[in-house]
Amino acid sequence: MPTTGPEPSAIVLAELKALGDRVPELTGTLVASTDGLLIAHDLPPHIEPNGMAALTASQLSLSHRVATTAHGGGFDEVVVNGSAGNVVIYAAGWAAALTVLAGPGVNVGRLHLESRPAARAIGEHLAARTKDQRRQQVSNTDGKE
Repeated sequence: MPTTGPEPSAIVLAELKALGDRVPELTGTLVASTDGLLIAHDLPPHIEPNGMAALTASQLSLSHRVATTAHGGGFDEVVVNGSAGNVVIYAAGWAAALTVLAGPGVNVGRLHLESRPAARAIGEHLAARTKDQRRQQVSNTDGKE
């Protein structure tokens, strides 16, 4: 039986829009897989989404490696403070990352307060969707020889 409901990117995009509504200083958001594939985005026109997804995956991988090497633990988030704004990448489960772009005046504590639960919700949704797709694949192959 096929899964019903909106495509995963539509659900994730709704989460990104809601995050933007809660934190008005956001200038863009993106969700990418750990291998750099774009899942959903709400980015300004001057930022190329596929390129940003690839950068997100690279930073995620590097940050995970630094955290593991330095402390033996996992990766939760990385904050890049720039002169023109902030970029924060949050782990969204094991297979994705949420990237949040914000202006220089953003309250980073508030940003974390709103973005961390969004990253968890996105990660849980993507994991559940993947689990459903795997079940569907197994049920489709059960009747074949």
